[in-house]
Amino acid sequence: MQQREPRSWKPALIAVAVVLLIAAGLLLLGHRNTAETNPGGAALAPPAAYASSLPITGIQMSDSSNLSGGKEMYIDGTITNHGAGTVRAVTVQIGFKDVAGQLAGKETLPLNLVRFREPYVDTVPVSAAPIKSGEARAFRLIFDTTPGSWDGAYPEIRVIAVSVQ
Repeated sequence: MQQREPRSWKPALIAVAVVLLIAAGLLLLGHRNTAETNPGGAALAPPAAYASSLPITGIQMSDSSNLSGGKEMYIDGTITNHGAGTVRAVTVQIGFKDVAGQLAGKETLPLNLVRFREPYVDTVPVSAAPIKSGEARAFRLIFDTTPGSWDGAYPEIRVIAVSVQ
């Protein structure tokens, strides 16, 4: 008669613990991203404290057709850092209004700076080219869709989060 070695439950318990930790991490990340996708609820989120030091000027809208037959809308402008710190990230919220002046939709996205314009417009996140105090930089926001009830007027652009060093 052969004698069996006792089974060790240690590897199985470690595997279960690792799976539970990964699941908990994914759940927390999913919850965090959901909360950040719609700051402000049904209205626009309040501006960041540093937003008054980051005026946005020279706004221009344009659109173009893409290769798949859809349209893209662009908002180009300039952001200037009048604050004392170096800006490392900017999140903006764009409010599209309807003909009655009510909020028809909003979009929250990171601000991307224009790196160069020829032979095509190339953008980078602010973290790749931080904005020092006194500097002005061109930016571009890109939209694949806009609200159907949007009146077509220039939307409101609000700086809602800023990372400053």
